[in-house]
Amino acid sequence: MMNIEHLTFRLGSRLLFEDATAALPPRGRIGFVGRNGTGKTTLFRLVCGELSPETGDINLPRLARIGRVEQEAPGGPQSLIDFVLEADKERAALLHEAEKLQPGTDIAAIHTRLADIDAHSAPARAAIILAGLGFDEAAQQRPLSSFSGGWRMRVALAAVLFVKPDMLLLDEPTNYLDLEGTLWLTEHLRSYPATVLLISHDRELLDDVTTHILHLENAKLKLWTGNYTSFAHQRAEARRLNAKALKKQDAHRAHLQAFVDRFRASATKARQAQSRLKMLAKMQDIAADDETDVMAFHFPSPEKPLSPPMLVLENASVGYDGKAVLKGLNLSLQPDDRIGLLGANGNGKSTFARLLAGRMDAMAGTMRRANKLSVGFFAQHQMDDLNAAETPQQVMARLMPGAGEAKTRAAAARLGFGNARANTAIELLSGGEKARLLLGLATFHGPHLLILDEPTNHLDIDSRAALAEAINEFQGAVILISHDSFLLEACAERLWLVENGGVSAFDGDIADYRRRVLGTPPPKAPAEARRPAEALPAKAPAKTRGLNELRRASDAIFARIEKFTALLSKVDAVLATPQTYTQRERNQARSAIELSTQRADLAAALAKCELEWLELNDEIEARAKCS
Repeated sequence: MMNIEHLTFRLGSRLLFEDATAALPPRGRIGFVGRNGTGKTTLFRLVCGELSPETGDINLPRLARIGRVEQEAPGGPQSLIDFVLEADKERAALLHEAEKLQPGTDIAAIHTRLADIDAHSAPARAAIILAGLGFDEAAQQRPLSSFSGGWRMRVALAAVLFVKPDMLLLDEPTNYLDLEGTLWLTEHLRSYPATVLLISHDRELLDDVTTHILHLENAKLKLWTGNYTSFAHQRAEARRLNAKALKKQDAHRAHLQAFVDRFRASATKARQAQSRLKMLAKMQDIAADDETDVMAFHFPSPEKPLSPPMLVLENASVGYDGKAVLKGLNLSLQPDDRIGLLGANGNGKSTFARLLAGRMDAMAGTMRRANKLSVGFFAQHQMDDLNAAETPQQVMARLMPGAGEAKTRAAAARLGFGNARANTAIELLSGGEKARLLLGLATFHGPHLLILDEPTNHLDIDSRAALAEAINEFQGAVILISHDSFLLEACAERLWLVENGGVSAFDGDIADYRRRVLGTPPPKAPAEARRPAEALPAKAPAKTRGLNELRRASDAIFARIEKFTALLSKVDAVLATPQTYTQRERNQARSAIELSTQRADLAAALAKCELEWLELNDEIEARAKCS
């Protein structure tokens, strides 16, 4: 158990913790949440002894081992597997002693201890962890220096997991993982045998792993029981009750003050007035919730939609220096597609995205793009290309030549940079603000195709939800690469799998892909839903070319029916949520009206498609009988 008692700490002039107290349960898996910049990473540094509190204490069990991923990526000629194995200092020291065989060495005691800590199975355990984080057997033997910083941070994570500390501190571990690594880490942490304190903005990770949520707000800590979804519901209810109590207290205070103001000068009521004054003075204030609205993302939709398909690949290949990374690409992209790209890092997702964005040419085959196709492209590495000395307002001025300062400031404000932030140098912006700026630049001119490569890094949970909403409102096509399964599930309507040098449609959803990655069997279908193979209807043979064309058209319309049905379900789910009608007054009417209008449009489109599909199938049946 870790006890935080009356902790107060300032970082410069900022008060991060003020008389903060919390008791973390032993062997609990605790998600640590709070807005960016409130002090979550600082608490980790306090726990590790890198910083000292002004007042208060952080008490840990005696001899407890703390494990934390270092901020700098490891390097050097050492192999990955050796680096991970040497993270276990006790094992390394015992093996070293056993090899030296100095006089007086109790070799029996050394080997007994090695057996106690299961040292002989260590290489296999280290290899399993590295494999789960994306390193195959060959990669595990390569030197650290041959990998990029992001991959080396994975190795540092593997080393910490291998040691199995009594308290594991993880600060945004999925920022340098792909979806496959994130899924493996989720499963690993769910059965971790000691205490985990996890800073993350990945809602799915928090929901799947945590037993408690430690919330940092207004320099205070509060521990909630349950995962993140449970915490969100409990906190919303607590805020509702707090607002009700505050309103009641304000009314009571006003009533007492009115009595005092009315009768203070009255000889007969003076004593009663003084009594009420004392009641006012002793009344303990109920603090109003400090609810900061999350700035919405706004992605302008294309002014003129393109005719389908907007992009077609026919037996195309793409790669570097004459060597194909992906080949045999036969795909098409429609103007309203929402596609999530799956596949482990290194398989070519980013290469494929660059091909679609027009930043790479096909080495072979054909890539046909619609005339006037415009593409917005976002990738994390673009942060390095920003002019550090420039301000958001100056960036907007470059994009809007001839526009006055008022217009460029308004454009910056729409991206989330109002007042002083519009004049803040980019080098002083937070990671989340830089990501917001890049997203604004990628979508500024209303592209037909929006390609987002890991857009959620540096965004907090509320900002990720706002991003998902903006993507769903965007009227163009979207290609999405993300380790955040919540974002993929909320936005992607189709999934493409990048592996084995190709790209193909994935038949299933994120849950199916999770089972595929982890090697778990799919859930069994109910007995009544299973039929023997001989009972399945045989496929009708294609008889005429015209009939085949009708069938393809029927399939296309049916796909649209499924899409509209899914969208209707999403809208109905939101309309059925009480929060839709309990937002602040300025958003309430707009949100409900827009959703209702959207549902009516979707219902009309669905009805039209269903009618077309029925008419087309009647024609198919008639043609089939005549054939």
